[in-house]
Amino acid sequence: MDSNTPVTQVTNDPFVAIRIPEFKNLMLGRFTFITALRMMSTLVAWWVYELTGDPFAIGLVGLSEVIPALSMALYAGHIIDKSEKKKIVLTGVTCYFIVAALLLFFSSNFIGNHFSNHTITIAIYITIFFTGIIRSFTGPTFSALVAYTVPRQYLQNATTWTQGTWLSASVTGHATGGLLIWLLGITGTLIIICVLISIALLLLSRIKRKPPSTQSIEKKTWESMKEGLRFVFKTKEILAAFSLDMFGVFFGGAAAMVPVFAKDILKIGPQGFGWLNAAIDIGAITIIILLTIFPMKKAQGKKLMFAVAGFGICIILFALSNLFVLSFLALMIAGMLDGISVVVRGTVMQLKTPDHMRGRVSSVGSMFINSSNELGQFESGVAAKLMGVIPSVIFGGCMTIAVVTIAWFKAPTLRKFEY
Repeated sequence: MDSNTPVTQVTNDPFVAIRIPEFKNLMLGRFTFITALRMMSTLVAWWVYELTGDPFAIGLVGLSEVIPALSMALYAGHIIDKSEKKKIVLTGVTCYFIVAALLLFFSSNFIGNHFSNHTITIAIYITIFFTGIIRSFTGPTFSALVAYTVPRQYLQNATTWTQGTWLSASVTGHATGGLLIWLLGITGTLIIICVLISIALLLLSRIKRKPPSTQSIEKKTWESMKEGLRFVFKTKEILAAFSLDMFGVFFGGAAAMVPVFAKDILKIGPQGFGWLNAAIDIGAITIIILLTIFPMKKAQGKKLMFAVAGFGICIILFALSNLFVLSFLALMIAGMLDGISVVVRGTVMQLKTPDHMRGRVSSVGSMFINSSNELGQFESGVAAKLMGVIPSVIFGGCMTIAVVTIAWFKAPTLRKFEY
């Protein structure tokens, strides 16, 4: 499949991709899996802040995950492209189940009675470190599998469904995570997470085997890894979209400080925390639904830039608000703007990447985008310690706007990009 071949979506049916049984199983499994992971991230942020009372400790959660995720990303991309992809996904989901079971053990009364909060927090950091390794393989594999389950002419529709599935799962996980912490406590919530990961494993086992292309198998490891990097850096549209999203997420990571806002500033407790944590994703899934029905027809590059700038403005409004409703609305609108960014970036990557390089390009993308979430979480923790929580979030929003301004003049290829 040539990535430069013109692509025409031969139908206006917004459900065309999801009608394909294998793609539907992939989306159902991914929805359940991501719901569990988002519940886990919500729980860990709340749990660590409860154990330490220190916003910086939340930042260290992100650092614990991002170090292995970044370190393993290029190698993971090489392995994904040369391996059978269903096996990688199932292995990764199984490993996440083991991680959730470990956290469940750490939350038990036995551990609480015999170890200090500091020791438990260190154990959580170590466990999250291993999720970074697992994520470096599972995330890009999910992305690579999309093109193996739908015809190329439906990739734009499938990408929108993929992002919508991820975001709706994220909403569900964040919101129900906070609610379950309130209703069941940390141990009860972790039991639910283990059950959901088991269901995801069952659903994903229904997809067919996806063997690698012969081109990928023949490549040596180091040459293969360099090829993935070279492709991204020479494909200006992918590089610009990745870079803009990376810096926007890095500086605009207000979500990392949501536990502090919920507990100490807005004083809304774990239930309100869950909803506030889900606000960005609720906005994103709203716009994803609209874009599925009414896809963007032109000037997608300019719309991406305006969306990231608007995201920064919303983050500043969130920092200045001391009302739950206003804070929720600011984050929800930020999520709608972020959803536009996600769809444009995801579509560019799927349309521009040849099949035999999807794992490596997705892995490079994870270095730019996904890992910037955890780096942004760490940056937010450091900035909060140095400046205070509210000033640090305002600073992040201002820096996001500054990044877009620079990109507007320095990345004309992205500004003029259309698909």
